[in-house]
Amino acid sequence: MAELVLGPMLRYVSDTEATVWVEVDRPCSVEILHHRASTFEVEGHHYAIVAITGLAPASNHEYDVRLDGERRWPAAGYGYPPSRIRTLPTSGAIRLVFGSCRVTAPDEAPYTLSPDEDARGLGADALIAYALRMSLENPERWPHTLLMLGDQVYADEVSPETAAFIRSRRDVREPPGEEVADFEEYARAYQEAWEHPPVRWLLSTIPTAMIFDDHDVHDDWNTSEAWIEQMRRQPWWQERITSALMTYWIYQHLGNLSPAELEGDPLVQDVSAAQDAGPRLREFATAAECEGGGSLWSFSRDLGTTRLVVLDGREGRVLGEGHREMLDENEWRWVEQQVSGDFDHLLIANTLPVLLPGTTHHLEAWSEAVCAGAWGSWGARLAERLRQALDLEHWAAFQGSFHRLVALIGEVGAGRRGRAPASIVLLGGDIHQAYLARVAFPSDAVVESAVYQAVCSPFRNQLDRRERALLSFGRRSRALAGLTRRFARAAGVQAPEIRWQLVGEPTFDNQLATLELDGPRASLRIECAHPGQLSDGALTTTLQQRLA
Repeated sequence: MAELVLGPMLRYVSDTEATVWVEVDRPCSVEILHHRASTFEVEGHHYAIVAITGLAPASNHEYDVRLDGERRWPAAGYGYPPSRIRTLPTSGAIRLVFGSCRVTAPDEAPYTLSPDEDARGLGADALIAYALRMSLENPERWPHTLLMLGDQVYADEVSPETAAFIRSRRDVREPPGEEVADFEEYARAYQEAWEHPPVRWLLSTIPTAMIFDDHDVHDDWNTSEAWIEQMRRQPWWQERITSALMTYWIYQHLGNLSPAELEGDPLVQDVSAAQDAGPRLREFATAAECEGGGSLWSFSRDLGTTRLVVLDGREGRVLGEGHREMLDENEWRWVEQQVSGDFDHLLIANTLPVLLPGTTHHLEAWSEAVCAGAWGSWGARLAERLRQALDLEHWAAFQGSFHRLVALIGEVGAGRRGRAPASIVLLGGDIHQAYLARVAFPSDAVVESAVYQAVCSPFRNQLDRRERALLSFGRRSRALAGLTRRFARAAGVQAPEIRWQLVGEPTFDNQLATLELDGPRASLRIECAHPGQLSDGALTTTLQQRLA
């Protein structure tokens, strides 16, 4: 008799449709709300994604999961409210929760301590705290979407349980040691990340959209051409990257697609028809890694009258020195199409913040120019070492893409690609802090929209006191800001066309953010989790700001 291994996970939801993803232990038929799907197999693992259509807007449907007709979710004595599908309204308020970076570890001391109290400490899990609070609330207060902006799993920083599993399979004295090496270890990492009861319930009842970041594969993934050449010389790398993209497609990407996109995707059809889809997915993953595939992974969703555009800023990069782009040309063309139209609000999400504090922005821009030869071959070698050591690989380190995106936002905000939205908000994660930055365009750009950068990270991977102090010093030091600005200019870097200023102080706790969008109005709230508060799901608000 079939059993659930992981899930159910509520993924895509519109005003009339939904998809639910599951992993099970053997082939079977999966039924949800009288809609069925057969499982597909990948290297001994079995999955299904059930498309549910014909729902009414703003409707609410409790559901269970039946495998070959037998109810398998929720289990008896589960202890959480019923899982449910809430379709989107066609008008009215929409709540989007977002964040990134969640290391998997037991929800107990010493792992719940701060890193200042114990080297193993990661702090309180903001996602668990949010799930517990939700379980006590009226469902009408629940968010409509959870956007997970990367590092859903840490392939290079595994939990004690996953490390023990790895040691049971192979000799960890050989590279990559106690890091994820293959498909089976990735599957275990995903299962452990999402199986904790409050998180599992949360993911069964709130639609999720996901995109990968570097730790889903390896720290600093695709930083530069030199980084890729170094990694491809490692004997374990090809299996790591192939398995990473295979499991990303299964565990994350499938759920980003609408029922129509699933039905029309040739790879989905190939996988569904195969006796074991492992070889087909391996072929796909190898091609994606060799050729770059940003347009494979980017996606958009309409949330009422808001357009959400999620960009792959990792796998589809162009990394030749002298021609570096965060997005390849196919992805740029797709982005231009997605941001054109009439929306109340436009959200452009990427794991990496577009707008960083000034010192960091100028340092990253300088590093790109010097790595490309602005200060000669000696300077290029030194700058490459610095780029990899300090993770200088955000949008500022891809200056052509930075200016191109700023120009595109200016066009949208000036109403040259449709009606100017009330707000344009860039969403980011990755950098283990949260802040809001207000953006100012030159007056001759005639930008009518309110433009912001909202960054929120981590869900669970708190920085220690020394790391926080270094980041705060870099942000506050006027002398350092002036020095990095002069270095960037000396290397021939073009000055930004815009200015941006932080609204309040950044926070460094484990945290998540909520955007509330209602007609032309928009507001942002950032909340932090602290040890000792998780029993009642308490979160502390650190920022509340009206955007539009």
